[in-house]
Amino acid sequence: MLKAFHNIGKYFMLLNRVFKRPDNYKLYRRQIAHEMMSLGIGSLGLISIISIFMGAVVTIQTASNIDSPLIPAYAIGYATRQSFILELAPTVMCLILAGKIGSNIASEIGTMRISEQIDALEIMGVNSASYLIFPKIIAALLIVPVIIIYSMFLGMLGGYIVAAYSNFTTVNNYILGIRWSFDAFGVIYALIKTLFFAFIITSVPAFYGYYTRGGALEIGRSSTKSVVYSSICILIINYILTQLLLI
Repeated sequence: MLKAFHNIGKYFMLLNRVFKRPDNYKLYRRQIAHEMMSLGIGSLGLISIISIFMGAVVTIQTASNIDSPLIPAYAIGYATRQSFILELAPTVMCLILAGKIGSNIASEIGTMRISEQIDALEIMGVNSASYLIFPKIIAALLIVPVIIIYSMFLGMLGGYIVAAYSNFTTVNNYILGIRWSFDAFGVIYALIKTLFFAFIITSVPAFYGYYTRGGALEIGRSSTKSVVYSSICILIINYILTQLLLI
């Protein structure tokens, strides 16, 4: 328990260094653009495949479990839309990104630590925490919400493909369900969650990478810890935000 509080304190002390005023804004802008390409664009393929197939599976499962004539046919599209907007796109996709992006960040910064590149930056008077971590956090805050909106679209597209090429439902009923009683606050709620999750999946792995000590084995351990604790934090924050925003 004491170690947990110790790590939480170190985490917030690191964030205090990360968000100190940068010395060279132009350099940071270039770094942010680079990180957006690295963290975001590199994840689109994985997110695309998972979103389409999850949307298809949700549609099939919903259609298979609706056996009452009292439930309207458009409920299948409605259930797919609500599932993706409220939970599958923001939470599940961010958990996937925590594994992909988080392990990459922890390994990258951990390698720089054990190869003494971070020490070299400190000797030159550079705020290494801000230089290495701040662009990643800002890039994630900018690009991850875009990825999540993209995931929402592809998830519903996956359901549309099922409606078009199977007998579970018709395209007209599916589209009616997608449009039925749409509330824009659901998307806003998802994007609010996404911003918190984007901060977690960059800052927590950066923390474990930054304080890596030892050799290659410790880099692997830091990477594993970063994914595990990022995922736990995402689930906790998801519960808290749901309580605050939807009740």
